[in-house]
Amino acid sequence: MNAPVFAYDTPHRDIDGLQRAIANKLMFTVGKDPKAARDEDWLHAAAYAVRDLLVERWMACTHAQYQQDAKRVYYFSMEFLIGRSFGNALLALELRADVKEALARLDVDMDAITELEPDAALGNGGLGRLAACFLDSMATLGIPGMGYGIRYDYGMFRQTIVDGRQVEVPDYWLTHGNPWEFPRPEVLYRVQFGGRVVQDGDSSVPAALRRHRWVDAREVTAMAYDTIIPGYGTQATNTLRLWSAKATEEINLSAFNQGNYFAAVETRNQSENVSRVLYPDDSTPSGRELRLHQEYFFVSASVQDLLRRYLQTHDSFDQLPQKVSIHLNDTHPVLAVPELMRLLLDEHGLAWDKAWTLCQGVFSYTNHTLMHEALETWPVEMLGRVLPRHLQIIYDINAHFLKDITATHGHDIDLMRRVSLVDESGERRVRMAYLAVLASHSVNGVSALHSQLMTESIFADLARLWPKRFNNKTNGITPRRWLAHANPALSQMLDGHIGRDWRRDLSHIAKMKPLAGQKAVQQEFLQAKLANKQRLAAWLQDHMGLTVSTSALFDVQVKRIHEYKRQLLNVLHVISRYLRLLDDPASVTVPRVVLFAGKAASAYHMAKLIIALINDVARTVNADPRVGHKLRVAFIPNYSVSLAEIIIPAADLSEQISTAGTEASGTGNMKFGLNGALTLGTLDGANVEMRDHVGADNIFIFGHTTPEVTALRREGYRPQPYVDASPDLQRVLEAIRSGRFSPQDPHRYQAIYDTLVNWGDHYLLLADYASYIEAQDRVDAAWQNPSRWAEQALLNVASMGEFSSDRTIAQYASEIWKTKAIDL
Repeated sequence: MNAPVFAYDTPHRDIDGLQRAIANKLMFTVGKDPKAARDEDWLHAAAYAVRDLLVERWMACTHAQYQQDAKRVYYFSMEFLIGRSFGNALLALELRADVKEALARLDVDMDAITELEPDAALGNGGLGRLAACFLDSMATLGIPGMGYGIRYDYGMFRQTIVDGRQVEVPDYWLTHGNPWEFPRPEVLYRVQFGGRVVQDGDSSVPAALRRHRWVDAREVTAMAYDTIIPGYGTQATNTLRLWSAKATEEINLSAFNQGNYFAAVETRNQSENVSRVLYPDDSTPSGRELRLHQEYFFVSASVQDLLRRYLQTHDSFDQLPQKVSIHLNDTHPVLAVPELMRLLLDEHGLAWDKAWTLCQGVFSYTNHTLMHEALETWPVEMLGRVLPRHLQIIYDINAHFLKDITATHGHDIDLMRRVSLVDESGERRVRMAYLAVLASHSVNGVSALHSQLMTESIFADLARLWPKRFNNKTNGITPRRWLAHANPALSQMLDGHIGRDWRRDLSHIAKMKPLAGQKAVQQEFLQAKLANKQRLAAWLQDHMGLTVSTSALFDVQVKRIHEYKRQLLNVLHVISRYLRLLDDPASVTVPRVVLFAGKAASAYHMAKLIIALINDVARTVNADPRVGHKLRVAFIPNYSVSLAEIIIPAADLSEQISTAGTEASGTGNMKFGLNGALTLGTLDGANVEMRDHVGADNIFIFGHTTPEVTALRREGYRPQPYVDASPDLQRVLEAIRSGRFSPQDPHRYQAIYDTLVNWGDHYLLLADYASYIEAQDRVDAAWQNPSRWAEQALLNVASMGEFSSDRTIAQYASEIWKTKAIDL
């Protein structure tokens, strides 16, 4: 009997076809007619119509990956900050103008409905946005891959500002549904917690050779949701697969029938809490334990899923390292290591040595921090209670490792203590970063400086053991999202001078360098920048009631609020500037709009206090008629990808001012540079490489270098002498301490003063203050020559080719993952 013919209609890409598709989706998918349709309904109808254009290539690409038995990359990350999907899909398909026209024929304003799409609440900061850029580049380069993470119901939180303070409220991003995801109710995996481990076999058999069974465990079901990740200018697509926690038992019917309605759904609620919120408050034991549940939940489902996919086309595990790469984005997914070992040992019966060899061939790991306190560890007690089998496996990995150390380095107790996977000092804790290094064939940092410091500090002993395992892969950003989509004014200008090829190969942007000195080109650039500043100024007026001058210098610092990122140093300069204005208005010649944005972790008291200070300073400055147009300050709430797409193109000055030696890379610095902002920064992270590419004359560098910071701390850094040496700094600090910006609560910021002056100033703000102020004066001087400023900004844009995530991913693919583009 002949197989049935499967026929379907390929969606049309012309305007008439798009118009009809949108109308069909509104009627038959959304279930509305134009009279009843809300703006959200039109957005969903357009989204479904555009999504259809991606499905055919998605399926073709997936089939090609199977047919070619391609080596797949599985990118494990707790965060994927993908932003809005509608505009990104239009960009990938190059259909923005046509879809806009199709909607206009239906009397729908595409720009208006686009603003209704919520940002996917799947991440918080640079880690998640990097993962999103990497997925974009993998698809654009045709690298066969899949992102794995968690489908958070509420994300981290929506940040509101009440009386100047951060207040966290749930981010209901899924309220109206998500037309970009495909629920997969048939893709379910059992994930276990708790219980105990039993060994099978006769006691005469060595324990290491016996089979282990994990029994009496609580179970949660992981259900998959898939999102298409389209490549630009290619038929290649990839998949982001996110897991949602579902209870194995929906309701306790017996309890319900007895009238105990809360108990009837208690188990379900506890199970599904696993995927409710990104990074639950870990200031309590229950919050920390929930985070452990989250990390294991997503890696267990992901490893089970990728092994199932591998076994569909292979009858043994011999080729696993040749067909599978699992990349660990920071330490959050490191439980994938003992989970893969558990599955190979307990479920598939492999011998220990074989399973461990396979693991080391499969895993690679990116480190994102140089701070010991930020390296994830788990208490042995908690890990053993929640994941008893995994703790056993980690102990066994450690025993083999220390045995090898003894064989090669003798009985060096101090070395073994330093490199052991279990930290025995104080509460016994498992060092997840060390486990990642031990299990991975490649460990990379994310900037040249970071990678060097990584091997000299946090992983010094491990790097001496395996020097060839460590390498650098400087981060990058996707030029599609961060220039073509976010900055149409500048993109149009670039297209007119150098063509459109920079979207797929950012090295082409270097063609702008010879043009940077031309007055006509500079004027075009300044007009594009003005359009972006006008767009941001309108947003500030509409959403915050703040009027700003677009002729002012837009000075921007947007990133996660953390002490090491030194938003507080920026505030000190704002206060200094404000006080100078009050003393002598003529002494400040350059009007500035100083903008902050970013979220503080809900339990991070000092970060939240800094946000309050920024808002109090802003309220004082903006209400003071003596300041006039020369200074405006604002904290923009609920920073997100879509907000970044408005803020970054408008920036004139990018503040990248972390203490040297603390920022791994930074990608905000690259986004600002690509959009024509000049960088004011320390020689930290990727700022070092940016300086080398843009030229020292086109960046404002200040502050102590990493070796100088190390020397200061080694010698016993004391902040008081820096205060004593600077009357300006004394006045700024006294304004904070005395309650000048919080007269209703004069002691509100005593802790900030004490942190800087009396408690050690750990991040050296006061040591760098004078240099920072001097650099800000250099910025003022440069701004007063618009032609030269425009030339410098254009040279920054033209020098960003090296900082494309396409370049980064090409290096990962060839040097770490050893995989090639799919043949389409």
